[in-house]
Amino acid sequence: MRSRPKYNTKQREILIGYFKSIPGIHVTAGEVFSCLRSRGESIGQATVYRQLERLVDEGTIRKYIIDGKSPACYEYAEPDDHAGGEACFHCKCEKCGKLIHLSGEELMMIQAHLTSEHNFSLDPERTVFYGLCEECR
Repeated sequence: MRSRPKYNTKQREILIGYFKSIPGIHVTAGEVFSCLRSRGESIGQATVYRQLERLVDEGTIRKYIIDGKSPACYEYAEPDDHAGGEACFHCKCEKCGKLIHLSGEELMMIQAHLTSEHNFSLDPERTVFYGLCEECR
């Protein structure tokens, strides 16, 4: 169950605007803070972290925890994206750490197979394939 927005603050709007400007891109809280500061936005690091968690609770932003060594990544949640609880697959480069969002009928077939044949439900925030990205190969 998602919570409703409590306050429509300037910082909240700055964060939502930033995420809307980079659809499909995964960024860490540190990257968000650095980018906003480089743009001249007056926002503190603690405010970024606090607002991100609120936006995650509201369902406006998705949070991905990939592994115990990497910081969490965040992505704007398009209103109709991942409808029906479909898995969100990712590839993570083991060399540079790049995270690539995947979608496609074949991947959804894997999810359906795991559910129907093995009674196994994927965690949509932690479905990751590890390897090397194009730049690191």
